[in-house]
Amino acid sequence: MTTTAELLKGAAELFPDEVVTQAHVRHLDLPQDAGRFALITLDNGLDHTKPTTFGPASLANLGAAIDQVEKEAADGAITGVGITGKPFIFAVGADLKGVELLKRHEDALAIGKGGHDVFKRLSALAVPTFAYYNGAAMGGGVEVGLHCTYRTVSAALPAFSLPEVFLGLVPGWGGCTLLPNLIGADRAVSVIIENSLNQNKQLKGKQVYELGIADAIFEGADFLEQSLIWTAAVLRGEIEIARPEIDRGDAWHEAVVRGRAIADGKVHGAAPAAYRALEIIDAARNGDLARGYEAEEKALADLIMGGELRSGIYAFNLVQKRAKRPAGAPDKSLARPVSKVGVVGAGLMASQLALLFARRLEVPVVLTDIDQERVDKGVGYVHGEIDKLLLKGRINQDKANRLKAAVTGSLDKAAAFGDADFVIEAVFEEMGVKQQVFAEVEAVVPEHAILATNTSSLSVSEMASKLRHPERVVGFHFFNPVAILPLLEIVRGEKTDDASLATAFGVAKKLKKTAVLVKDAPAFVVNRILTRFMGEIQNVIDEGTPVDVAERAVEPLGLPMSPLVLLELVGPAIGLHVSETLHGAFPDRFTVSPNLKRVVEAGKRGFYVYADGNSAKPVLDPEVAALLQQGDTVLTEEQVRARVLDAVAQEIGLMLDEGVVAEAQDIDLCLITGAGWPFHLGGLTPYLDREGVSERVNGKRFLAPGVASVPA
Repeated sequence: MTTTAELLKGAAELFPDEVVTQAHVRHLDLPQDAGRFALITLDNGLDHTKPTTFGPASLANLGAAIDQVEKEAADGAITGVGITGKPFIFAVGADLKGVELLKRHEDALAIGKGGHDVFKRLSALAVPTFAYYNGAAMGGGVEVGLHCTYRTVSAALPAFSLPEVFLGLVPGWGGCTLLPNLIGADRAVSVIIENSLNQNKQLKGKQVYELGIADAIFEGADFLEQSLIWTAAVLRGEIEIARPEIDRGDAWHEAVVRGRAIADGKVHGAAPAAYRALEIIDAARNGDLARGYEAEEKALADLIMGGELRSGIYAFNLVQKRAKRPAGAPDKSLARPVSKVGVVGAGLMASQLALLFARRLEVPVVLTDIDQERVDKGVGYVHGEIDKLLLKGRINQDKANRLKAAVTGSLDKAAAFGDADFVIEAVFEEMGVKQQVFAEVEAVVPEHAILATNTSSLSVSEMASKLRHPERVVGFHFFNPVAILPLLEIVRGEKTDDASLATAFGVAKKLKKTAVLVKDAPAFVVNRILTRFMGEIQNVIDEGTPVDVAERAVEPLGLPMSPLVLLELVGPAIGLHVSETLHGAFPDRFTVSPNLKRVVEAGKRGFYVYADGNSAKPVLDPEVAALLQQGDTVLTEEQVRARVLDAVAQEIGLMLDEGVVAEAQDIDLCLITGAGWPFHLGGLTPYLDREGVSERVNGKRFLAPGVASVPA
């Protein structure tokens, strides 16, 4: 029989670049004669920006520490064992760099078994065990604490989660089995399924305590000291932890049903991880831990060898790494300081931009528009949103006062922008209007000022073509809602110079946006791909395929919303405008749907009506249905899906050939951060590669073998 040590030693060979975590054991005397105590500290020897993880060598080190305290506990030398992390970090789970290198199912199975074999020894010690969640805890970091008898949490803890489903895995070291048996199935479903599929929502320390995951909560300043005092009281019998009785009947079943509804609503059956996790939670009802651990190991191994996990890790790395080092960005030392911002326009988008610039840059922001009423409305919107932040406790009164004072309005562009360093326009999407605005702004701003456009589809180069200094014009395309979607497409015009571009990237970083450098091409990246995608859906509807069939056809992609619901969010008029722009540029591939045009001309804001205000149950608007004029070509869901994916694969191939972005990875980064494309797909190109669409359409994959896929 293979021992845990042999198992981990073999797995260690597959993780050559593991950042090894040490498990240091130190002894201390607990207060008020509660006895000698062993404290294990997890530490990878790096600062808090390099979180502690568990690879095979790290698990082996923790196992060796447990060997030591196990003997001490058996000999009566200690009264308890605690485990905590280095400053600000408890532990954040498995070493994903190594996991994505695994090629064999048995190796993946060994990782799951190795984690269980080490962690469950904490619950088998002859003395009580305590987990002290002092800082960020995710995945395996949460799970090692679940194996302990008791847990405390810091009120300052910034992030606590079981994010595995978000990445395409299951909590496989005890999470799916232990958590529902600790806090009940419904709360466990919220943590494991709902939070993960809600863009990897993190819990704070107070929430961890209120959910019943932690037995006590203490302030961050003296967290460990207070936890040890509490531990001493528990060991002396002065504090008893009464945990609620778990309902293992209808409530458990209803929780699993709720979890499936959440998964269906988010991934539409397109990714297996959530459903595998729910199967384990369902089976954990009888409290059989051994059976639960075995199911976790099998699910973990199956999913590690699947494409969704590789795509999830690929997407995670894009957002965490590539987004911080934008491909093609100029030397940041060329960037100029920005001490005042001007916004041309005072509509909703312009007002959102003004609020964002004021909050992130903390500089004066001035809005202008064509009349005082619009200016006042825009400034009023910003001030109202600041008041909301104050009421929610997101900012204090002093900060609210400073932000309000920073955002003003004016009808006089010369007075407003005469000392501005960065001016962005957010006016009507029409070339002549934007050229006129830029001419007016150029006449009054300093020579060093950057002129930015929030255009979603128009040529930045053409917009700048009539200016005396076209080199300082950049595209600065935000996505709506501005405060939520991270993407910022930064567009380099034909004459944009490096200093202007570097300043734009510097501003983007301060705005905390994911900036991607984009060539000045029609509709740039996200809108071009989505317009081709939705254009094919509209085409098949125009030709005769029923709306519901066309919409269902792309459900296996697991998109956050259907194409026509997305079109409602964007706005049919904007969608029509972008399709007309792209039709003008590429008439052979982009069409203008006559039915979409009818919907816009009729003043309809969408295709659906919603029963009882529930946006999850859209029904085709009868008035829209009466407008539709369809042909007699009816396709199946499979035919629609193939046609849509082929079109998108063709468009991405052409965009890469044109140099719209540096690599396919930038396409995926744009779609994930700007269009909510699911992490489990890794964006779009891994999915097209995995389904064979890329090679069928373009004769080659978008990504190298082993990137976002199982290594050969």
